[in-house]
Amino acid sequence: MNKKIWLSSPHMGANEQVYVKDVFDSNWIAPLGAYVDGFEKDLADYTHTAYAAALSSGTGALHLALILAGVGAGDEVICQSMTFSASANPIAYLGATPVFVDSETSTWNMDPVLLEQAVKDRIAKGKKPKAIIPVHLYGMPAQMNEIMEIANRYEIPVIEDAAEALGSLYHGQPCGSIGKLGILSFNGNKIITTSGGGALIGNDEAAISKARFLATQARDPAPHYEHTHIGYNYRMSNVCAAIGRGQMEVLDVRVSQRRANYQHYVEQLSDLPGVTLVAEPTGFFSNRWLSTILIDPVLSNGITRETVRLALEKENIESRPLWKPMHMQPVFEHAPAYVNGVSENLFNNGLCLPSGSNLTTTDLSNVTNRIKELFAGNTAEVNVSRAYAPQE
Repeated sequence: MNKKIWLSSPHMGANEQVYVKDVFDSNWIAPLGAYVDGFEKDLADYTHTAYAAALSSGTGALHLALILAGVGAGDEVICQSMTFSASANPIAYLGATPVFVDSETSTWNMDPVLLEQAVKDRIAKGKKPKAIIPVHLYGMPAQMNEIMEIANRYEIPVIEDAAEALGSLYHGQPCGSIGKLGILSFNGNKIITTSGGGALIGNDEAAISKARFLATQARDPAPHYEHTHIGYNYRMSNVCAAIGRGQMEVLDVRVSQRRANYQHYVEQLSDLPGVTLVAEPTGFFSNRWLSTILIDPVLSNGITRETVRLALEKENIESRPLWKPMHMQPVFEHAPAYVNGVSENLFNNGLCLPSGSNLTTTDLSNVTNRIKELFAGNTAEVNVSRAYAPQE
């Protein structure tokens, strides 16, 4: 069996163990502590926001953001359809209904034209959306100028799902810092990890302060346990924050490494028939959390993304189809959706390739060589069959 090549595995730097040892030596391993405070400052400084709340997951961050936006039972929230389910699940937690909006082709993110159609239609139906959740898919920024213009015109707050986009920039502005609130994820496969964790970022001090309060079981100031709000156990531990502080020190290097992976795939795969990679529009800077390809089975002589995935799997190389759009998921089959076929096409033809910052040049070559061999073999088979085809 060949060495396993993972899709996106954790990549530690020099100081994470040092900081974790410091936490253990001090016996301050519970939620909160100096490393939590420091990690929050690191995140706020890096994203050019005023405040950050370090939490147990990006999903928890989005849940709190929706609460802060006043979302409750019976409300509607517009959500990008082309995303992971964690972008939509917190809407359901609150008894609200997700309204899914399809993608545009340049970034694969929320289509502003469909977004405005959805907003107008929901208002006409007597259900003005309480929030809009665009996602910066695979690290590629969404068309935020257009999305924010629509959101501001209709006075709907934007919550940026930047779970995959720490280190990405939209016209020089960090993803997650453009809307009213932004959420980050530090899950094990993200560009940096705290083993699990997330954050809520923004410039509204009262909102972030309330998020911290709600995330700590909404305990009111009192010598006993006093509660006037429903709270949640969403605060990050000092241990995880210690890992996070070490990871922040190497974040820019991790972005460069992942962008180098993408460039390798561009150089090695762009000439294959039917294969395309999404480029950055002018002013967009993607962290390239995951490098992805689209495979047109007509132009590729019948090779599909599943053909490639299975061929890589045989070589112990992990790859994965793009996210299945939320409007196609059984759990959300009755949710309103404004679609144009873009995300469905992406799901049918798209594949995420190994993208970890710890991949070696040999690892990357093994991936691309196997794909090129597959296409070369397919072309040879097609040429042979044509050579022996009956002449008309």
